[in-house]
Amino acid sequence: MFTCFSFLLLLIYTSAFAVDDHKTMAIGSSAPDFYLRGVNGKMYSLASFKSAKVLVVIFMCNHCPTSQAYEERVIKLTNDYAGKGVRVVAINPNNPKALRLDELGYSDVGDSFADMKIRARDKHFNFPYLYDGATEITSKKFGPTSTPHVFIFDKQRKLRYNGRIDDMEDPAKTPTSLDARDAIDALLAGKEIAVPVTKTFGCSVKWAEKRDWIKKATITWANEPVKLDTININGIKHLLESKTGKLRLINIWATWCSPCVAEFSDLVTINHMYRDRGLEFVSITTDDLSARDKAYKFLQRKQASGKNYIYTGDNKYKMIEAIDPKWSGALPYTMLVNPNGKVVYQHQGMIDAEKLKKTIFNDPLIGRIYK
Repeated sequence: MFTCFSFLLLLIYTSAFAVDDHKTMAIGSSAPDFYLRGVNGKMYSLASFKSAKVLVVIFMCNHCPTSQAYEERVIKLTNDYAGKGVRVVAINPNNPKALRLDELGYSDVGDSFADMKIRARDKHFNFPYLYDGATEITSKKFGPTSTPHVFIFDKQRKLRYNGRIDDMEDPAKTPTSLDARDAIDALLAGKEIAVPVTKTFGCSVKWAEKRDWIKKATITWANEPVKLDTININGIKHLLESKTGKLRLINIWATWCSPCVAEFSDLVTINHMYRDRGLEFVSITTDDLSARDKAYKFLQRKQASGKNYIYTGDNKYKMIEAIDPKWSGALPYTMLVNPNGKVVYQHQGMIDAEKLKKTIFNDPLIGRIYK
């Protein structure tokens, strides 16, 4: 079972593999100019916010649980200060190719520009959400250390505050220090900011140079053992009825089935994303036992290190009835069984990987760290 302590270990683990050499800009520095596209299709620069009395730049992303925990607070901050001449803009600094699949297990979408559009739409962002992941030129000028990381500029666009939004990650709890709001209030009142720099907590920025870490993960997954065991009718019934405490993703396939072959990589990817969160991927091939070697080699090529079975019965129709009496028998067939043994998803034909990920992520066992 995942715990907040496990997430803390993940944050330490991700930081340990890549120490950022990107220096955070100093208090008093002039705001760097930028030219970035927002999820609404518009291009934004520093001049886009020239009328603002105070400019708040927040580096945030989709996949990070800490960044997710602050989304509603950023929305509220934007609303609360909109009438006071304060503008808020968010920038995603992450290079999507520097994200491991198991890091993406904490979200239903990744950090690509397309994924940003989905998150902004689903959460009804009321501030510009800009993408810098392709080049990271702007992000390197600011030097955020984690997501989220806030930079607050005065009317002259001098940096007056950088650091956290507040001192409580969990949105269900009340923070004791509203650092970003205090800084904004001080600037609007023409006062000095009491604490201009605070530490930040969250996921490290996924700079492009961290892609070597992805290569290491790929090598690790490629070296995981792949097995192909046999299963009969009773084994299938047990598979469907057993309560494992995990969310079980079951895929029925065959090497001679083109859609099965085409979608299998997506299923392996989903397994790598969510298996550390409580997902168990099980594949059952309907190939004849005489084709077992062919099926095994296919699974090896796909790095399918989950549980893999080949059906041993001589009657495929009994297998169909055992899996789902409502299933016509056409391949591929995919189902999701919750920890209590209840089928919560059934699909005949090729999966829609994005919809399946959302279904998995929305299960109570997985989901956001902070709701």
